[in-house]
Amino acid sequence: MPSEKILAAKQQRVEELTSELKGATTYVFVATRGLTVAQDTEMRSELRKNGVKFEVIKNTVLRRVFAELGFEGLDDVFKGPTAVGYSDDIIAPAKILAKYSKDIEPMEIKGGIIDGKVASLDEVMALSQVPDPTTLQTQVAYSLLFPFTKLAMLVKAVAEKKQEEGGEAAPVAAPAAEEVKAEAEAPAAEAEAPAETPAE
Repeated sequence: MPSEKILAAKQQRVEELTSELKGATTYVFVATRGLTVAQDTEMRSELRKNGVKFEVIKNTVLRRVFAELGFEGLDDVFKGPTAVGYSDDIIAPAKILAKYSKDIEPMEIKGGIIDGKVASLDEVMALSQVPDPTTLQTQVAYSLLFPFTKLAMLVKAVAEKKQEEGGEAAPVAAPAAEEVKAEAEAPAAEAEAPAETPAE
């Protein structure tokens, strides 16, 4: 039987980890066997730069910590050496750890927790494919601007072609604008004209 001192130390460790892990948006559980010191150092450095915390924790402690956090159904995940990467960033833990698990054969993602729900390996891998917020914003902005960019490129190409042929593109726009304006004003002028008095 463990002594009261050992039990108290374990309980303190559980409480500390529960407080530390509480509030993260994404947790990714990884089997870390097979990493060299250099690989582990490189991975931890990238995780740290992206605001992801990473710890190797005993499964008995992990079970108690995540039970305290209110998560169930993780017994199959907490088998063998287990590490957890966690962050307020919903994408970063999955994206970085998936990249290293692909490059380092013995390393394996077991599963995770995404936005308060226990996630399968497939769900974690799907999350890892989502672009980071900055890239996603850039893609959305580009998709919104693309029609205008394409129009500008087309106008420029037409202007350059006319210059090559010895003509100028600018004068063409003015008459077109005047014609549109005249057409728009014509109905209004007709509406304002007084009606003719019928002949008696």
